[in-house]
Amino acid sequence: MLVRAGSARRRLAQVALLAGVLTGCSGAAEDDARTSASASASADAAAEAGDTAVKSGGTIGAAGSACPLPVTFDIAEDWEAEAIDTGTGGSEESDSELAQELADALLHQGPVTAACEVDAKPAGNIGFLRVWTGEPGDGDARAVLREFVAAEKGASKAKYSTFEAGGLSGTEVKYLVTSELLEETKEEAALAVTTKRGPVVLHLGGMDTDEHRAMLPAYELAKRTLRVG
Repeated sequence: MLVRAGSARRRLAQVALLAGVLTGCSGAAEDDARTSASASASADAAAEAGDTAVKSGGTIGAAGSACPLPVTFDIAEDWEAEAIDTGTGGSEESDSELAQELADALLHQGPVTAACEVDAKPAGNIGFLRVWTGEPGDGDARAVLREFVAAEKGASKAKYSTFEAGGLSGTEVKYLVTSELLEETKEEAALAVTTKRGPVVLHLGGMDTDEHRAMLPAYELAKRTLRVG
């Protein structure tokens, strides 16, 4: 269901801050518990398996669904979708200026605005598949995606490719994001399509690269089932 702007911004800010804390606290333990070879092998196997390792938990995007969008797609079983209200309704007097600035930074990236987040936590992972939408215009999917990546601090080594699904032609990118604060680099992925109602970006992050790779089957499921809404 739709959330009030103030609570949505506070929640997004808290998620961002919590993810940073969890990453910093768990990094050393994870390094001791896993060898890079075994982690890489299992992650590559999961990526190659595509969406065969995950079941659909339903479709979102249509009117009346958790997130009305210009497109529809399947979300993985046990993942939970929630729309993000970026309007100005409701009181924000209790929000601090810093929290509002952080929330605004999280709600807008390049030419698109956060519209929906699909939480992996109920399925046992730490991360989100986020959907971003923009205003109709002349920009193609690749241009939208390049602006999206350029607006992410620490992004590098972006590799673009094209894909087709459900009659849509889109652009996909795999790239790295480095946090100067945490001195850590992780993998991320995103795709973009354009519709008559504007561009749509699906982005998969994750607390770290291992979490990201574990969630890739859900991302692949969304990409494969993407349709115009």
